Amino acid sequence: MTDAPLLDPSDPRALRDAFGCFATGITLVTTQTEDGPVGFIANSFSSLSLDPPLIMWALSNHARRRLFFENAEHFAVHVLRDDQNSVCEAFTSRQDAFDDLSLSKNADGVPVIDDCLARFDCQRYASYPGGDHQIILGQVNAFTHGPGNGLVYLRGKFFTA
Repeated sequence: MTDAPLLDPSDPRALRDAFGCFATGITLVTTQTEDGPVGFIANSFSSLSLDPPLIMWALSNHARRRLFFENAEHFAVHVLRDDQNSVCEAFTSRQDAFDDLSLSKNADGVPVIDDCLARFDCQRYASYPGGDHQIILGQVNAFTHGPGNGLVYLRGKFFTA
């Protein structure tokens, strides 16, 4: 680390760049609504607890799909593989991103993709305000994982973990 001066956290661009120094995995979170499946790309995902089995993720209060997930009783978190950056890009830019995927439904009726590194089928455990985001905790009811490497995001670029 250099002797660079500390920056003011009120500078959102500088703060975002600093946050981007921490590599994160990329997940696709899905749920079912009355109008069909809804998906959201989240890199703010983490395991939280083994007993009970909990995960957490967050989404912006300004996200178009926020209310679907804030009110979802069940959802699935898919950890994307290193060759799935096109899935990430589709869900961040297109309304019809599900059209490119082979979907099935889990035991709770949530749309899921089987072709991913890991998947956690969850029931909403709790939700908390977190600044300009909503923090969502899910209790893992079932999960699966397979071989491969994760899709990682660092300093605005995709990498392999």
